[in-house]
Amino acid sequence: MGLKQNLHNLREKYKGTKMAPAFNAIHTFLYTPNDTAHGGTHIKAADDLKRTMNTVIMALIPCLIFGMFNAGYQHYLAAGEIEAVSSGFFSSEFWSLQNFSLGFWKILPILIVSYGVGLGVEFLFAVIKGHEVEEGYLVTGMLVPLIVPIDIPLWMLVVAVIFGVVIGKEVFGGTGMNILNPALTIRAFLFFAYPTWMSGDKVWVEGAVERTREIANGSTADAISGETILGSLAQSHGVDYSVMDMFFGFIPGSIGETSTLLILLGGLFLIFTKIGSWRIMLSAVLGALVMGYIFNLVVAAGWITDTSKFYGLMNTEFWHHLLIGGMAFGIVYMATDPVTASQTNKGKWIYGFLIGFISIMIRVFNPAYPEGVMLAILLMNVFAPTIDHYVVQGNVKRRLKRAKLKTA
Repeated sequence: MGLKQNLHNLREKYKGTKMAPAFNAIHTFLYTPNDTAHGGTHIKAADDLKRTMNTVIMALIPCLIFGMFNAGYQHYLAAGEIEAVSSGFFSSEFWSLQNFSLGFWKILPILIVSYGVGLGVEFLFAVIKGHEVEEGYLVTGMLVPLIVPIDIPLWMLVVAVIFGVVIGKEVFGGTGMNILNPALTIRAFLFFAYPTWMSGDKVWVEGAVERTREIANGSTADAISGETILGSLAQSHGVDYSVMDMFFGFIPGSIGETSTLLILLGGLFLIFTKIGSWRIMLSAVLGALVMGYIFNLVVAAGWITDTSKFYGLMNTEFWHHLLIGGMAFGIVYMATDPVTASQTNKGKWIYGFLIGFISIMIRVFNPAYPEGVMLAILLMNVFAPTIDHYVVQGNVKRRLKRAKLKTA
């Protein structure tokens, strides 16, 4: 008797009990159920929720693998043990087993905690409330490790994941009912609850925090600094990275958000599979470019000088904003969440444009935390139903007006 049959037997044995959702979840995650629909009209399609979630995870895997290499690369580069990349995207200084090994063993526990704790909460709520375990956390569990710093303490992640799943999703009724992106809810909790672990120049490079502690205890070792480009620009400091470094992702940052190249390819994959909305992605990019260009014009007009604390980010080339920070990652993988985004076509244009526009505005005017895409997406998640409401009402009014003209 195979595993599938054993799981099916357990599912039948515990049908109607509190543990039924747990066995059903394991069964349907690993195999296609043995159930057959009877009677009525049924739509046959391959794009069920599980396959949709798995497709998004496939689009995220390259960012995860790149993040593992980048974690090791940033550590050894900051420690002075290797040279900076010198020959493009496939530089041997970056794609080394040493870099991957360090990144793998640092990121694997974060991945395990994210999935273990999040799915544990999902199973618990399914058993208590007696409903099926939803597949929505499959993507959230992958997103969370990609949007946090490499050195984040695991206990903080545990607390944040529990908060994000319970408050961000389950209290609204579970997958499909939440108004806020669960992964961004988790990141927002971390930022407001533990701000020193989500900003600064130490948390983005593995070992920098521990080295700072050693120096404070009397060690004579050199400090490790891993300030992000946004952090440097917020303080009007120069940037040592080239445009290609930023595009390829050879820069400090959250684990999976640095490589604009891979994020772009992932976005194209989601558009090709019709899972990600190209309207939201394109409009968000346009919104970011417009806001960035306005700030460039303000600097060019002389309204802001280099003595202003906003000068560094305002003077940044408007299109560079798409290459630094979490802008590209947020636009492709967060803003396009089909549950929390606008549903109407016109609403998607408005929703996406405002995300890009507000992201750059927050990024410039919040030098203490020069990243705005998280807050912009959460804000627009709240307003997405309102946008759709007015779009639908506008359509209704236009149709009523046409109907009156025809009958006049």
